[in-house]
Amino acid sequence: MNVVFKKATLLIFVFVALTCKAQQRKVVLLDTWKFSRTDDAKAIESGFNDKSWSTVTVPHDWAVAGPFDEKHDQQIVMVKEDGETRASKRTGRTGSLPHVGIGWYRNTIFIPATDKGKRVFIEFDGAMSFAEVFLNGTKIGEWPYGYSSFMFELTNNILFGGNNTISVRLNNPEESSRWYPGAGLYRNVRLVTTNIARIAHWGTFVTTPKITDDKALVNVKTTLDYKGINAGDIKVITSIVDKDNKVIVSDTANGTTGTYDQNLSVNKPELWSTETPVLYKSVSNLWVAGKLADTYETKFGIRTIDFTADSGFLLNGKRLKIQGVCNHHDLGPLGAAVNYRALKRQLELLKEMGSNAVRTSHNPPDPQLLDLCDELGFLVMDEAFDEWKIPKLKNGYHKLFDKWAEKDLVALIRRDRNHPSVILWSIGNEIPEQRNPNGAKVAQFLTDIAHREDPTRYVTIGSNNIEEAIRNGFAKVIDVFGLNYHWPLYEKLHKLYPDLRIIGSETESTVSSRGVYKFPAIPRSMHKYNDLQVSSYVLDAVRWGNTPDEEFIVQDKNAFIAGCFVWTGFDYLGEPTPYMDDYPSHSSYFGLLDLGGIPKDIYYLFQSNWTSKKMIHLLPHWTWPGKEGDTIPVHCFTNYNKAELFVNGKSYGIQTKNPDKLYGSKRLIWDNVIYEPGEIKVVALDVNNKPALQATQKTAKEAHRLLLEADRKTIQADGKDLSFITVSVKDSKDILCPDASNNIIFSVNGPGKIIGVTNGDATNTQILTGTEMEAFSGKCIVVVQSLKTRGSIKLTAKSAGLKEATISIQTK
Repeated sequence: MNVVFKKATLLIFVFVALTCKAQQRKVVLLDTWKFSRTDDAKAIESGFNDKSWSTVTVPHDWAVAGPFDEKHDQQIVMVKEDGETRASKRTGRTGSLPHVGIGWYRNTIFIPATDKGKRVFIEFDGAMSFAEVFLNGTKIGEWPYGYSSFMFELTNNILFGGNNTISVRLNNPEESSRWYPGAGLYRNVRLVTTNIARIAHWGTFVTTPKITDDKALVNVKTTLDYKGINAGDIKVITSIVDKDNKVIVSDTANGTTGTYDQNLSVNKPELWSTETPVLYKSVSNLWVAGKLADTYETKFGIRTIDFTADSGFLLNGKRLKIQGVCNHHDLGPLGAAVNYRALKRQLELLKEMGSNAVRTSHNPPDPQLLDLCDELGFLVMDEAFDEWKIPKLKNGYHKLFDKWAEKDLVALIRRDRNHPSVILWSIGNEIPEQRNPNGAKVAQFLTDIAHREDPTRYVTIGSNNIEEAIRNGFAKVIDVFGLNYHWPLYEKLHKLYPDLRIIGSETESTVSSRGVYKFPAIPRSMHKYNDLQVSSYVLDAVRWGNTPDEEFIVQDKNAFIAGCFVWTGFDYLGEPTPYMDDYPSHSSYFGLLDLGGIPKDIYYLFQSNWTSKKMIHLLPHWTWPGKEGDTIPVHCFTNYNKAELFVNGKSYGIQTKNPDKLYGSKRLIWDNVIYEPGEIKVVALDVNNKPALQATQKTAKEAHRLLLEADRKTIQADGKDLSFITVSVKDSKDILCPDASNNIIFSVNGPGKIIGVTNGDATNTQILTGTEMEAFSGKCIVVVQSLKTRGSIKLTAKSAGLKEATISIQTK
């Protein structure tokens, strides 16, 4: 292994590699399929008539179109993780959507005769679930775990010069999930054609074992997959390309092994961080007998990570508090069908709130999420399992563990280990083995696999039985001990076990409904209200959870805690705690943003504690007909230390944050405000007691018109890009009507279509893929997708008795 080319020669080789790439490795996205819910075994046959089947675009979630029904996957279970001691009915646990059952997908593709002598593969980023893949009537393979990415070779069963039928059978058993899993080919599928000699699937592993200000050592391990080729005819040329797409160094390796190990030096490296997420690219060129056989690109970042028992998490040698959120994989009204823009929008909203990390709860994510985290500067806890050998569910992962756990974990790590955003491998969440005498052995088994596949990262777990996990040795085999809730134990554990690395793997579980306020505004645990909503004063939590104020205080106080992951960033389909047996509740209340991505009040509480950018937020709204003269508590979330409240110009005094008061250290509260219609205004004061920022709430009159606001008014004409449009019900003076629930009907003209609607109300059962939606707390969301034509999309919103609204979205 040595550098044998000067820079000019190097550029020629890389240019040849890049220009020949299309000929050497052909990747085709398989996005148009035929689909049926009929379980017909003949669907695997090439001559099977599928004309009556639907034509769908993959990624596709067959269940998100509904309808909602409490009988869908109704479960009668006892959930020990929730502290339950008896079985109870759970109607909306998995979203009350029809995901249970069997679905078939078929795709007929022509493979040219010129491809004979090449190899053909099919890659799935995820298929929900128990995937069986057939080609021309022959079973090629199976992969049961719906969250895993996997690949099968098709070469031996391909009809070159003719049509080939790929059939995929999927089966979602009942009681196999604790949340909405989605259904179908809900992630991307690709057909990959290569030469006989190729770089293996997930065949590179890039690490940066030594970094200084002047130089970074980049190690690239490249694994080959070749048949019938003399290894002596093989060489691998690896180049590092910088963020400006310039080749900066190259190395050539010759040898006879299947894995080539190369070290390259990058001068004056630009480090990847949450603030400056600089990415490099490794370009691996495989040459066989003097001819370019394959090119494989791997994005990576140059950075160091460390977890310590005293200083928490270190990125590039500097302490950084992890300000993370947990997220399930569904995208609200889009269901589980992955969409790049929808994922990016979620991360942008979290970034604006001050978050710098995501936990992929509780399963392998779509790979596009990690690409975006790399690009936007998010840290990732990459999670593998929610269940091991001891069951949580009748048809859970425990039925797969012995045969598939190692395969699934290896697939996750090999796929994701080049992402600089990934800092932790989580091998499980709230695993019952924590309480089992043999649990430590299973944890050791999985930890050893993770260390074998990637010795550069730490292994963690989300533990909710802390003392038992420590007592039986379970915690000792984990590199970073994750605490789900149990915030009062942080300091105790640190004193008892000073070498223990600690992170809040799942925290808070505060529940709220956007724009809904309950009185009195006091802390409550697992409280149920008659309307199946939860107060937005950010004081309601579940039995095992707590309010953010408590977590903020302990995180700020203790540097040894690496940080936390809040449950959850966004509301998600399923798990409507505390209304698990109260249909029509069918989606969660945990989110900092609602199901459509509209921020709740709790979002701003986190923003005031997680960002340095000055902000202020005032709650509740100020439209309370019939409550004139009643007391309405007023809260202010701001990162200023003090503020003054005015009601119709009258001061209610200055409040200052008090570190000795639980609910006065992170928020400002005026408890005894008498409601009178008009305006409330809060003015933040700087260190010199001068007005700095202000926020107002005004009393709304009768609903008058609709307002449409798009997150993006120009999108790509690629048939995939999205614009998320917020719909607001306003009065004649442009004040939001906070109690408006008008039904709104949408229509679209031009090169676009409506693909999703939601209002964030966990009890609303209108079709998520329809063209109408009621306002909830005065707002809802409509999602418009481009077609493959440039032009102007015109969206119109109408509601009886209100002035309609239109908005134009350009596609280019």
